[in-house]
Amino acid sequence: MQPTPFQINFPDAIFSDLKNRLAQTRWPDQAPGEEWQYGTSLAYLKDLTNYWRNEFDWRAQEAKLNRFKHFRVPVAGIDLHFIHEQGVGPKPMPLLLSHGWPGSILEFHKIIPMLTNPAAYGGDPNDAFTVIAPSLPGYTLSFKPNQPRFGAIEMAAAFATLMKEVLGYEKYAAQGGDWGAFVTSRLAYDHPEQLHGIHLNLLGVRRDLTLADTGTDEEKQFIKDLQHFMKEETGYQAIMGTKPQTLAFALTDSPVGLAAWIVEKFRSWSDCNGTIENAITRDEMLTNITLYWATGAINSASWPYYARAHGPWPIPHGNRVDVPTAYAAFPTEILRPPRSIAERFYNIQRWTEMPKGGHFAALEQPQLLAEDVRAFFRQYR
Repeated sequence: MQPTPFQINFPDAIFSDLKNRLAQTRWPDQAPGEEWQYGTSLAYLKDLTNYWRNEFDWRAQEAKLNRFKHFRVPVAGIDLHFIHEQGVGPKPMPLLLSHGWPGSILEFHKIIPMLTNPAAYGGDPNDAFTVIAPSLPGYTLSFKPNQPRFGAIEMAAAFATLMKEVLGYEKYAAQGGDWGAFVTSRLAYDHPEQLHGIHLNLLGVRRDLTLADTGTDEEKQFIKDLQHFMKEETGYQAIMGTKPQTLAFALTDSPVGLAAWIVEKFRSWSDCNGTIENAITRDEMLTNITLYWATGAINSASWPYYARAHGPWPIPHGNRVDVPTAYAAFPTEILRPPRSIAERFYNIQRWTEMPKGGHFAALEQPQLLAEDVRAFFRQYR
């Protein structure tokens, strides 16, 4: 399991084909009512597609990603991709960063330098981390056609192997959001001896809670928010959790279809006040989408939803994560359980109410997230 240096370099033919497909898009009409009420706006996506086809510079974005040190290594039956950036400080702590869906390692392009070299951003070099940031198994650069599928539980096992057996880290820190939060939580549950602690910006509390499980007004409000989310915002989970293969034909064949599927989540889940670019730049969004398009990974990336719908919750029922846990509560995160509920599932040691930011915290508010990660793990150095 020897890592091999790797650089991102997709063939030009992929982008010639992409531009041809974008030019030949067959557009739907716009449903009546508010523009985003039923999903991605037709006018917005036409404008974004024009930019993607005529102005977006993939090679420039590729070069930005390639400033990091990339590797691949055979783990768990696949070629696992990861970034491995050494910290700049007297004794950097290893830190595993795990992204989610529909994200990628692009999410970390701003925060990695802040974590590896805090002094360059006004921080203390004693807080430096050596960052390990894998592409989730089955996602973008960790995907090849017909490889094994991974849910959050299997991803956690692969990351445990990467950190200890491949890279030789006996003890390390871990941080994650979205599926990365579930992977990090399962890693802490299965291998508590490997972790100093975990830092999350999404909490994996169970989704089958009811008003019978509440006592306070805050808990009751969370259950109402949870019920609304399950009713109105989980259509994507239903299709990816039951028939991901059917969806994959459309999203693998149509770049505009793929963009529509992902863009709506960037708008719904970020702290953007209705305009995505208030939180995430157009180039960042299209770099992320292009990583999915160029690798053809959207089918495999849907699998964690199927695994979740047809398997156990990542933290077994009646159990909790006992590893010390920090939570950064960003105001427009999808779901924000109160601390009293979170403590049923996690050993919460730090709870930070953030002033701004949403689901894609490392992209939206990298400085706030980096500072909170540094502050929490300082006690374990």
